[in-house]
Amino acid sequence: MENDGDGLATDPDVVIVGGGPAGCSAGVFLARYGLDAVIFDRGPASLRRCAYLENYLGFPAGIDIETMYDLMHDHAATAGCEIVSDTVDAVARSGDGEFVVRTQDDRTVTTERVVAAARYDADFLRSLGSDEMFAVHEHEGERREHFDRDYPDPDGTTPIDGLYVASPAGDAEAQAIMSAGRGARVARTLLADVRRERGFPEAIAPHWDWRRKEATLTGEWTDRDRWDAWFDEQVDGDDDVAEGQLLELREQEIDRRVATYVSEAEIERRTERGHKRLLEHVDDEYILEAAREIEGRAKASGGGSGQ
Repeated sequence: MENDGDGLATDPDVVIVGGGPAGCSAGVFLARYGLDAVIFDRGPASLRRCAYLENYLGFPAGIDIETMYDLMHDHAATAGCEIVSDTVDAVARSGDGEFVVRTQDDRTVTTERVVAAARYDADFLRSLGSDEMFAVHEHEGERREHFDRDYPDPDGTTPIDGLYVASPAGDAEAQAIMSAGRGARVARTLLADVRRERGFPEAIAPHWDWRRKEATLTGEWTDRDRWDAWFDEQVDGDDDVAEGQLLELREQEIDRRVATYVSEAEIERRTERGHKRLLEHVDDEYILEAAREIEGRAKASGGGSGQ
């Protein structure tokens, strides 16, 4: 992958336009799979219009918007995304079919796939030249043209090959948590397409990203031959892939699936890492206050008396 003078990847696997819940969620899934993903984020993010977020699952007392943004961007960057503070002005097609992404700061990036994830601004897609993409609406006697939220299919695909839309789309951005789910769904759609292009048969093209306890890998599934048989069962009758390539894909897929099983020690290590990472996003004052309260309770119960 090439880089410009500022270190920006100029030919990533995918460009994501918008770094809110939809864009970052898509980026996490795509980068964790191993795709080079660039997120451009410097626009009128809808989440920033929210005063305080109180209905995002996992934050029982709610969370302030800036901390939420920091968490989302930290997660996307940790997964492997490159986050660039720049606004995308236009996405066009090059002569060889790639997308050419141009930004406000005069950057140019080429890519085979684009994920639109900017709720309030889809004008950057106009240069793709699709009349069906924008619809005219009457507003207080004035005719206005807006991106047609029904243009993308429910899975995020569009009539333009390689263009996926996480936002704007239907009412998916009605709530932040819905936007994040939409981004994940679109990313899984894109990954399935990538896997098909790489030769994976339709039966196993969908990608699942989750971890299992090593203790559940028991019985016949501890035998590599059983995994080989499982793969062969899934692709039985699929003649679109050459036998040699199919064997290579089988090894890749089984290696990946077996690696999703983690030991108790690894679970503990990841748990500690996760808790410590969360603390990086908590104000030091609150951490010290909590530490003093814990120390006070310990002393009150005799735990700090030294006896």
